[in-house]
Amino acid sequence: MFQHSNQNYTEVNFGTQDLRYGELNSCTFNRCSFSNGSLEEITSSNCRFIQCDFSGASLNGSIHKESAFENCNFNQANLFVAKFERCKMTGSDFAGSNMDGITIAQGDWSYTNLRNTRLVKQDLRGVKFYEADLSGANLEKADLRNCDLSMAVLAKAKLQGADVRGAKMDKIDFKSLIVTGLRMDREQSVLFALSHGAKID
Repeated sequence: MFQHSNQNYTEVNFGTQDLRYGELNSCTFNRCSFSNGSLEEITSSNCRFIQCDFSGASLNGSIHKESAFENCNFNQANLFVAKFERCKMTGSDFAGSNMDGITIAQGDWSYTNLRNTRLVKQDLRGVKFYEADLSGANLEKADLRNCDLSMAVLAKAKLQGADVRGAKMDKIDFKSLIVTGLRMDREQSVLFALSHGAKID
């Protein structure tokens, strides 16, 4: 086990290193590569990862608190039972990643690519998904109450049993939604009806 605090790294390749069970505190990583690396059960706190490559990396069981992952690549990464608490994930790409059992506690996931991800039964209350791409995502029975879903793409997303009450849904393409079994509040119901041409007095 190792511990790094208040370190800055630029364009360093960590992919070949065994980083399991490590602890990172207030470190900054700029354009570093963790591709195919072993980061199981690593913890990060108040760290910043800018344009870093986590493609194919094993991050299962990792815990991240108030860290930022800005425009990072998580393609094919293993995030099984990983935990992100109040993290900033803006612009990051999760295409093909394993997110089974993930915990997302609040945080900013704006502009992320979450296409076709599996987030069944996840507690996502209060998470900011502004302009995120959730097309084809499986959100069945997910708790999305009080999320910011403004301008998010939800085409072909599975929303059976999901709860979006209190969520911001400005400029959502309601025509692309399959709303069967989706729990909405009155305001969202009106937006849905208006998008389908209803006239409401």
